[in-house]
Amino acid sequence: MDSPSSTHGAAVTAEGFGLKGPRGWAFRGVSVEAEPGALIAVEGPSGSGRTCLLLALTGRMRATEGHAEVGGLRLPKKMAAVRRMSALGPVTGVSELDPAFTVAEHLRERALLQRHYGGSLRALLRPRAERAADARARIDAALEAAGLDVDTLPKGTRTSVRDLERLEALRLSVGLALMGRPRLLAVDDMDLKLSDAERVLAWELLRSVARGGTTVVAVCSEAPDDALRVTTGTDNSNDTEEGADDALAETGRA
Repeated sequence: MDSPSSTHGAAVTAEGFGLKGPRGWAFRGVSVEAEPGALIAVEGPSGSGRTCLLLALTGRMRATEGHAEVGGLRLPKKMAAVRRMSALGPVTGVSELDPAFTVAEHLRERALLQRHYGGSLRALLRPRAERAADARARIDAALEAAGLDVDTLPKGTRTSVRDLERLEALRLSVGLALMGRPRLLAVDDMDLKLSDAERVLAWELLRSVARGGTTVVAVCSEAPDDALRVTTGTDNSNDTEEGADDALAETGRA
């Protein structure tokens, strides 16, 4: 299997894509056309359905209007297949880091999950030493792609998540997601609580992942000029905010 830096990304297209909750639209009328390895920025005010769109494009929420395709797989019909090819970075209430875990514990847990749920039966039957070497290689490659140097952390891999800076935690979340070698990486609120200088570094991280071939979809407050911009919340603003809250409640966030 290809390394994270050479994984071929998934093309993302959508037309009239929308999701309606019990009290209104989370988002609607979204159209996008992105090539594999694109950097897609989902921009809009808080409560405008940005996170719902992120989860719908990764097969984790079911759209109710229009259609989308990710890697040639049509949504919402092929949600399970899209989930398998995509990975979530930090999404509040869905894929958050555990603040009590150390960096090493998060890495070991993700490697174990990948071995049991992301590998083939043949891989599971390999000698323990080979499995351990493969896990180590996955971890090293993912951390390198995420730009996280564990030797610079206060206690190395024994550093707790609660002691990480915001940018370090973002890098760890991205690294964990890349361990699954996804074709699509989704990151929520990527510029939240970052300084201007940190924002520049965070966008460069996501550009680097995209340049390596993995398509990136990132929710942000302000998109950079070189990203493919998708805007939510331009119409039906009152319905959108309530609908987004309702839809996210069903995933355990709200």
